[in-house]
Amino acid sequence: MVVAALLGGLGIAATAEAAKTPIPKPPGREGIHAISLSPRSAKDLTAWTKSRLALEKQRKAHTLVIRPAAAADATKAAPRGAAAPLSAPAKTASTRPAVARTAQVNPVNSVQARPAALKPAATPAATSALVLYDTAGPYGQLGELYAMAVSNLAGHFGTVTAKPVSSYTAGMTEQYTATFYIGSTYYGGSVPDAVPAAFYRDALTTGHPVTWIGDNIWNMANSVGVTQFEQHYGWDPTNSYFAPNGTVGNINQVAYKGQTLTRSIPAGQDGGVLHPALLTGPGYPQVNQLAQATDANSGTTSPWAIRSGNLTYVGEIPFSYVSESDRVVAFEDLLFDSLAPATAERHRAFVRLEDISPKSDPAQLTAMADYLSSQNIPYGINVIPVYTDPKGVYNNGVPQTVTLVQAPQVVTALKYMLAHGAVLMNHGYTHQYSNVNNPYTGVTGDDFEFFKAHVDTSNNVVYDGPPPEDSTLWAQTRVTSALAAFTAAGLPRPTLWTTPHYAASAADYRVFGQNYSARLERSLYFAGTLNGGTVDSSRYIGQFFPYAVKDVYGTTVLPENLGNYEPQPYNNHPARLPADLIASAKANLAVRDGVASFFYHPYYAVDPLKQTIDGIRALGYTFVGPTDLGQ
Repeated sequence: MVVAALLGGLGIAATAEAAKTPIPKPPGREGIHAISLSPRSAKDLTAWTKSRLALEKQRKAHTLVIRPAAAADATKAAPRGAAAPLSAPAKTASTRPAVARTAQVNPVNSVQARPAALKPAATPAATSALVLYDTAGPYGQLGELYAMAVSNLAGHFGTVTAKPVSSYTAGMTEQYTATFYIGSTYYGGSVPDAVPAAFYRDALTTGHPVTWIGDNIWNMANSVGVTQFEQHYGWDPTNSYFAPNGTVGNINQVAYKGQTLTRSIPAGQDGGVLHPALLTGPGYPQVNQLAQATDANSGTTSPWAIRSGNLTYVGEIPFSYVSESDRVVAFEDLLFDSLAPATAERHRAFVRLEDISPKSDPAQLTAMADYLSSQNIPYGINVIPVYTDPKGVYNNGVPQTVTLVQAPQVVTALKYMLAHGAVLMNHGYTHQYSNVNNPYTGVTGDDFEFFKAHVDTSNNVVYDGPPPEDSTLWAQTRVTSALAAFTAAGLPRPTLWTTPHYAASAADYRVFGQNYSARLERSLYFAGTLNGGTVDSSRYIGQFFPYAVKDVYGTTVLPENLGNYEPQPYNNHPARLPADLIASAKANLAVRDGVASFFYHPYYAVDPLKQTIDGIRALGYTFVGPTDLGQ
């Protein structure tokens, strides 16, 4: 596996003068790579997958012993059906046959049109979420990355508290509207169970919603008593496996609320989806199957997410491999059931015009404005206030820099756009870094501005980290210079920001949040952010959103979740045509109050933009302006 990162191979934007240049301009796309983790974290994920499936094999053979962290030297297994004492290691597999008590998994058409809404017994006045995550074991660093992804999404609904699950104390579930636990460390063998028994008990007894994601649900059953868990929830985690037949299979689709969502994970990287052993008969409550996974090889289906009582279980952590039509969309909608179950159905869309600079063609900008105005579509314009080509790549070897003040016709076109439905947005200062290829030409619109990157021998864009001079002061200086350039040109101060190619350091993202009301983009989230330690720029997760969130940097982030029109493939990214954007918008209809947000480069013809907008409108979306997205 050779990957760039979540945003690897991001936008390489051409200018209006592409046809005049001595070398071909790269295509423009601020896309998303198939993996959302940094290369270093991706290596952790590779090893994690192999390790957890080995532990899974032992658990299935009833040989895996899991010791509570507080009593790792205990040797006596707890009896089935009774709560395991804190001093005893818990055998994780059932000793009773489960076949007679396990229901057949219903086919895909059994998925409800809308999952039943949870109704917490005592919801706090203000919506709040508790996010718990694993930190133990050799791959414990993955837990914080996943926790940031859940925390960001929960930030759409209210306040979020995130902490290692080992820090949980009795009664915490009662203090929050809902609790989310991300099981990313498969406890067993040399790694004692770090989940406190108090959380296992509270998860069972609380009237508040609990969402359990991934591993260790079988440990909860053993802790509270398998029989009690079965009678409370109607399924047996101790007889549920990621590889029930010795292989994780090839699950490539998840059906949810009438939408078919994709799941694309390379061989050797797939940790599988838990196949829950559902129970039928007297004494077992009905299990609500929220989403169904389909195996492409066998055609068989099994639940991807289920709910009974206060517990929602999601059979995998859906953040490692993602796309615009990915099964993560189902998880993004499931949060409404726990945090805002009364939310009404609403589907909005947004389009922004990208990489406008002092070298843009005023006629093209005006044509775009005329079309969008004729359709009564508000839109955003992402403007780079200073164009620079420090090596003369597109100017016959002669360095060139042009500011907005030096491009009065472009400024006139921008003012025309603002008078015809546009909202001004700031897209960096120069959208390039220094006088070096980063990773392409060093020219505005082509390169990263706040992050270093290179193209490897396999034609992937690889992120190298923040530039040497990166700091709060350095980022603020560039922002201040950008805002001054808008003022000098007689344009209003933009209140929205989009990071060039979406990549910056944690310090930079915070600077942007302090200068603008919101960022409209995809983002990187770095290890160390939640625990308050030193930020590790080599470990990060990237994420995009279907609705506005308040992220872990404390910034409002507006959605961009469809990508953009790009007729040519580049850096191992396929071309992305109007039909692809429309298909992604259709998948995102599964989010009950979601946005279909995309962008378009105005140096392309108007017709593909028309096709995209017509197709998204036909799905029932209503186009709104960027300032409406936070509402």
